[in-house]
Formats: sequence, C-alpha cells, structure tokens
Amino acid sequence: MSKPMAVGVGLGVGVVAALLMTLEMVVLRFVLGIAGPPELVGDRTAPLLGIDLFFSLIGFMGGYNQLKQLGVGSILVGQVVAGAMIGVGYAFLTERGRGRGGWWRGLYLPAIRAVTVLGLSAWVVSIIALWPVLDTNFRGLPPAQASVASALGLFVAFGSFGIALLLGYRFVAESVEIPRPFWTRGDLSRRAFVIGAVGTAASLVSGILLQRLYELATFAYDGLRYHDLEPQPIVPNDRFYVVTKNVIDPRVVRDLWRLEITGLVEHPATYRFEDVAALSTVTQETTLMCISNGVGDGLMSNAAWRGVPLSVLLNEARPQPGVMEVICHAVDGYTDTVSITKAMEQSTLIAYEMNNVPLPEQHGYPVRLIIPGLFGEKNVKWLTRIELVNYDAKGFYEQQGWGPSFVVPIRTHFEGPDLSQPVRPGSLVALKGTAFAGDRGVAKVEISTDGGQRWNEASIEYPGTRFSWAIWSYDWRPSAPGKYELVVRASDGTGALQSSEERGIVPEGATGYHRLVARVEA
Repeated sequence: MSKPMAVGVGLGVGVVAALLMTLEMVVLRFVLGIAGPPELVGDRTAPLLGIDLFFSLIGFMGGYNQLKQLGVGSILVGQVVAGAMIGVGYAFLTERGRGRGGWWRGLYLPAIRAVTVLGLSAWVVSIIALWPVLDTNFRGLPPAQASVASALGLFVAFGSFGIALLLGYRFVAESVEIPRPFWTRGDLSRRAFVIGAVGTAASLVSGILLQRLYELATFAYDGLRYHDLEPQPIVPNDRFYVVTKNVIDPRVVRDLWRLEITGLVEHPATYRFEDVAALSTVTQETTLMCISNGVGDGLMSNAAWRGVPLSVLLNEARPQPGVMEVICHAVDGYTDTVSITKAMEQSTLIAYEMNNVPLPEQHGYPVRLIIPGLFGEKNVKWLTRIELVNYDAKGFYEQQGWGPSFVVPIRTHFEGPDLSQPVRPGSLVALKGTAFAGDRGVAKVEISTDGGQRWNEASIEYPGTRFSWAIWSYDWRPSAPGKYELVVRASDGTGALQSSEERGIVPEGATGYHRLVARVEA
C-alpha cells in the first residue's frame, strides 16, 4: 500500500475506532453511571487549578457552565484526534512489515504487540492519574465497587478501540493486492465505505445518547438563584439555589447506594438507606449559602431538613484517638472536609428529606450533609463515605486555595420592593429582605436611608432559628425628592455587628453591606 493510501486508511480506521470507543463510554455512562475520561479528567484537574487561574478560565469562557462544556468537548474531540494519530502510526507499522514474517490471519504481530502495549500502558497510566476520582459512580455504587467499575470501564474502552483498529484496518487493507489508484479499486472502496458507515452509525448513536445526556445536564439549573420581592421563610425545593461541579448530576439507585464509615474508627460500618432512616431522626431548619454568593446575590436559601445527627453514626463507629478531620466523599467524586469537633455537633445532620419530601436528585438524593454555619460546599450532596483522618485534609475546592475559614459571615439582602422606577414623596415604600448569620442567629436588623449616616431598627417578621435566615421589613416614607442610598446591616445572636468591609468572594466569601439607590421624584 502506498504511503498516502496507508495514511488515509489508517486515519479513517483510527477515527472510526475512536468513535466506537466513545460510543461504548457513552453507553456505560448512560446505563451504568460509569464516568469516562470527559468527566474524570475534569474532576481530577479542577482541584489542581489555583483560584486565580480557575476564575480566569471561567471569565474567559463566560461562565462555569461554558467551562464545563469546553472541558467535556475537548476530551471528546481529543479522543478522536488521538485515535486518528494512532491509526496512522499503526498503518505505517503494518505496511512496513508487509512481505516480512510475523503475519497471522492478515495481522502483523509486531503491530498487534505495539497496540496492546500502548493500550495497556494508557490504561495503567489512566488508573494512576485518575485514582483520586476513580471511585466516581453516578448510579451510586459504593466507592470500592465504583473504583473497580471505573477501571473496568476504561479497560473495555481502550480494549474496544484496539480491537476495532486491528480488525478495521485488516478489513480494508487486505483488499490491496496491486498498486492501483484508490478511487479505481472497487473492493477497497466498498470496504472503506463499510468502515465509514460503521463510523457514521457510531457517531449517530453516540450523538443521540449525548443529546439525551445533554438534556439531563445541569446547564439548565446550575447557578439557580433565589430572589423574591416577598421572601418566603421556607423556600420551595424547585426554587432552592443550586450549585454543582457536574456536567450531569448523579441519578442514584437507592438499592445500590451505601454509606460507609471508615478511617480511624474501631468499628467501621456500612449502612443501607433503610438503616439510616430507621435511626432516631430530627427535623432542623437550616439556611445554606454558597461561598460564591456575592453581596446581594441569590445563592442562598432556607429549608427544613430531616435526618440523623452524624454524631450518632460516629459514636457507633468509635473514633480513635488523634482524629482531626472528617473527609466526606460523594458518589460523584466530590470531597470536602469538616473538623471532628464540628462533625460531632448535634446539629450536623445526615439529611434524607427536604421540606417533608425525599431529597430531590439535584439536592443530594438519597442523603447529604447539613452543617449549620459553614458555606454550602461543606454540605456535601450524594454522600457515600465518611472517612476519619488524623491530618489536615483538603477537599475538592480547598485544593484550589479556598478558605481556610468557611464560616458564614453575617449577610443581609434587600429583596423588595422593585425600585427600578421612581417613587413619590410621602408614599409608603415597604422594604423587605433577609438576614443570615450562619449558626449564630439574627438578633437585629438596621436600615439606613442616607448611605449609613443614621440607622433605624427594622422589624423582624420571621426570626427563623439559630441556623436559619430571618426575614425583616421596614416601612420608609421619603419626604423629599432626590436620590437616597439605602443600606442594610444586621447583628448576630452573640451581639456581633455585620462587617462593613467590602470583600470579594475569593477565598473566604464576600462581606460588606448591601446598598441600593432609590430615586424619589415629585
């Protein structure tokens, strides 16, 4: 076979083999929840990015969801490009051996060995490189089983590529007997057409499944914010704010799922959902707020959670002396940490109900952590393993440089009314909003209508709990036309006043007063 022809056949067969491998990965992800390189590589890489680089990439792409799509798309395209390159290399190696010894059933044994070694090497390197996230399984397999399933999924994927490459090239190239132009070689053209048809079919089926996965993707709701001119004490589940690292969130099969208590404990344990639900439970109203919630933003919501204090399970497991932290693992490969002291507080829950119904999938079904006073990222969703350690562990986002404090500062927001239009002098302006102080409760809310020169106490319509937000109101009647700078602040249950320091969300969450400008016109 001439070099140009070998390049064409090898490239085409390599692309088809890569498309078949992609199809296999998509099927495994769709049916069994086994994550492939497009998700595993992203989850392995993201924690290693510094905060500055992370936000630079988000800014360059125009948002976190766009960055996710770029990551997944790049890996998918990269697989096809790599497949084409390997196909060309295999073609050259095979054609160099044509006419020599070492042939078996139309296959060149040295080329087979090269593909086998390359495939096994890629598999081993992938397992080593992706080991921290290899226990990901979006159907909820326990971590050990999930790691095996992920490793087998990669093995099948790489193996299917190698087999498709060998057989596909043999199928096309064995028709080449004498040097004639490619386009006049009828048998070769027909076989190339068959390979092309296989690739097209693989692309179409993969495309259909990818489209279905795209419909299930988080792009439609990731970053959902809660804003309401009449804020509700308890936010409905479908309006509760959502932040997720995933392109597609887990859809856990409860019968597969387990919760493991491991690490430095005397009695490691594994719980089914029924075991957790059978324990003595509490219902606790707790507000969650994302660390990325800017001043006046809506990445904060309140709900009533039902679950079991984590301390119940930890006491049964009997932590060993020297335990410092608890690493919380989720089925999607996410991890975060909490001190053993905070983990043992009665208010730290393993929750399985949200507002009197089972946890919605996007909020962590079947169980999640609720840790009052700490930012949302610590409240791990889709929880599957609790690991006790004697060192300062770092979670998914902690590795980027977030923290070291994840304690929620005092925050107050204006919600209503809509001040985009001028108001008239003497008219009643009913200001409303929320105030939140982590696990310290809200004692007082104050309003200023002159940019913070003078303060008046607002009414607290809904005091909430020590772990939830309060809802406040203040009736304001502007007496004269002009521009008024409205400012709100709060004091927590310890008497501490909200900080006026304006600080961005990186790396410990935003602080400062929420300010609005009202125009009063006669």
